[in-house]
Amino acid sequence: MSIEAVSSLVLATRNPHKLNEIARLLEPVGISVEPLPAGIELPPETGETFEDNALPKARTAAAATGRPAIADDSGIEAAALGGVPGVRSARYAGPDASDEQNLAKLMREAPAGSPLRYVCALAYVDPRSGTERVFFGYCRGSLASSRRGSGGFGYDPAFLPDQDGDNRTMAELTDREKDAISHRGRALRELVSWLQR
Repeated sequence: MSIEAVSSLVLATRNPHKLNEIARLLEPVGISVEPLPAGIELPPETGETFEDNALPKARTAAAATGRPAIADDSGIEAAALGGVPGVRSARYAGPDASDEQNLAKLMREAPAGSPLRYVCALAYVDPRSGTERVFFGYCRGSLASSRRGSGGFGYDPAFLPDQDGDNRTMAELTDREKDAISHRGRALRELVSWLQR
């Protein structure tokens, strides 16, 4: 398989932040990212693992469009909470919780300075060949004592990445800095590396 064989991918998400971030990450290698067409209903995220949630979404988009599709499920794990919120990161404070509500709950329940880990499971499904693969990316860090920064989304304003080293949250990094160390960036680079074999 080569990169020429895949010039565009359907992204199985309704999250505009993820669409923008993944399109930005794949653009330099010549892969365009197409939004999920209207009318395609994604399966609910009821799996016990990130992979369990990502694969059905990619399969649904690939089957509905007849084209290669990707889907990610990602979230944050707090060591002090035994890995919670994990796969329930997007609905940590309730089924219709906002990013703000989820972040506030995490900051109430986990102590500042405690270890965190972002996890991304990225599923690739090609309906033409029947190929399915899942790629993983991780980013370790710790919980900030207060929210800082206006970039990113989700838990980024309180996530201090270990790798950055100068006490900035993910929301204070530039897009380029974040992409270089983020869980999603790492999973996507694994996908690209595999496609280029």
